[in-house]
Amino acid sequence: MTALHFRSASELVRMIQRRETSSRELLEHFISRVELHNPKVNAVVAKDFDRARKKAKAADEALARGEYLGPLHGLPMTIKDAFEVGGIVTTGGAPQYADHVPVRSAAAVERIEAAGAIVFGKTNVPFMSGDLQTYNDVYGTTNNPWNLACGPGGSSGGSAAALAAGLTALEFGSDIGGSIRTPAHLCGVFGHKTTFGVIPKRGHVSPPPGALREGDLTVAGPLGRSAEDLDLLLGITAGPDWSLSSGWRVDLPAPRARSPKELRVAVWIDDPFCEIDAESAALMKNAAKALEDAGAHVDWHARPEFTLAESTEIYLVLLHSCIGAGFPQSLRDRFMEAKKKLAPGDKSHAALQMIGGTISYADRMIWEERQAQLRAKWADFFKGYDVVLAPVLMRPAFPHDHRSNWHQRTLTVNGKEREYMDVLIWAGPAVVSYLPGTSAPVGVTKEGLPVGIQIIGPHMGDRTTIAVAGMLEEILGGFKAPPGY
Repeated sequence: MTALHFRSASELVRMIQRRETSSRELLEHFISRVELHNPKVNAVVAKDFDRARKKAKAADEALARGEYLGPLHGLPMTIKDAFEVGGIVTTGGAPQYADHVPVRSAAAVERIEAAGAIVFGKTNVPFMSGDLQTYNDVYGTTNNPWNLACGPGGSSGGSAAALAAGLTALEFGSDIGGSIRTPAHLCGVFGHKTTFGVIPKRGHVSPPPGALREGDLTVAGPLGRSAEDLDLLLGITAGPDWSLSSGWRVDLPAPRARSPKELRVAVWIDDPFCEIDAESAALMKNAAKALEDAGAHVDWHARPEFTLAESTEIYLVLLHSCIGAGFPQSLRDRFMEAKKKLAPGDKSHAALQMIGGTISYADRMIWEERQAQLRAKWADFFKGYDVVLAPVLMRPAFPHDHRSNWHQRTLTVNGKEREYMDVLIWAGPAVVSYLPGTSAPVGVTKEGLPVGIQIIGPHMGDRTTIAVAGMLEEILGGFKAPPGY
């Protein structure tokens, strides 16, 4: 029988409702897990155990009276430290916010709490959620439960590590550069990057606390140990924020397919622009073949009418324009001077960072038109296919490397050194085109590191990509616990 701490959140909620366990018993179980395993993983960083105990007691008393608090009634869970939770310190990994205790929770977190969940802690992030590794000067470094010498990814690294180690029941993160999908892949859990705009981001740090503008590209979304958990939390958090709620609503379409036999799949795993670790690629192709064997129509050669290189260029310029807006003027000035020396046609990571980080409003409009053209090509492509299977990242978990200059970091893929910023390449297509993308575990390498696959779907096709993650979960077994937990 699956250990209590490794069961899905959906099953745990059902157990509470059936009174097979209580909210208080479940909370104490996860607290004991945090006390036992968190010292070596360092995923849960801000703890609110006493207040959580009072809420769990109240949830149990409500259930005894026949009162139902919502679809997460009494479920203990944690929240990524980028989201404000009322009464719990929220730092965003930044020392300047080390004492920031918000009065009110982020918009999406309010919905989670209103659904009956009990937030007992926050999970670690990199500084201002700005890295694919998770470490900061407030809480230190988070390790991957599968190999403590490696990172769990970022920026929702604490979220994925806590789920993998059985320290929490459910998690909620954010993604602009793979920050949900990459940690899910590296830690062997499920994660969902939502269609842009589906879930409000008000109360996310960054930007600074109190900001109301939500920015471009970035999204909020769920992480869990099952596809069902993703769908559950998506349904709770999706919907317009206060400024749009009087006239808009989110009504996500039902899945295009409920079984592999109804499914049309394109496979985009091999691409010369970003070579994938051979063992990881084999596990992903095995997942695609499993769907094919189960009756799905699988096309191994279909591609949208653009290249990965073209999509990446547009994505990185727009990404760096978002991130660069928050840089100090001195750094922007340095970029401006260095940009003058770039060779014509230079599309290196450094060049695209300089271009995006100093872009004018007029030039950004040109890049946004190129983005719109990408989106239209995706829409045409998804007339013939329901999902695309692609890598999340070009390799499994990698050793910690905290050099501040990303251009000095490297990663090894198939025996060759690659630039660290290549970690953004496969995250980009879904982000720049505002599409949903789900990461689902598909196996473990010979070295004992998990591998996930990315399921990209059409605009507002969130329930379709999650449904396909569920199909893979049923066929391949889904989440597997790391040894020793």
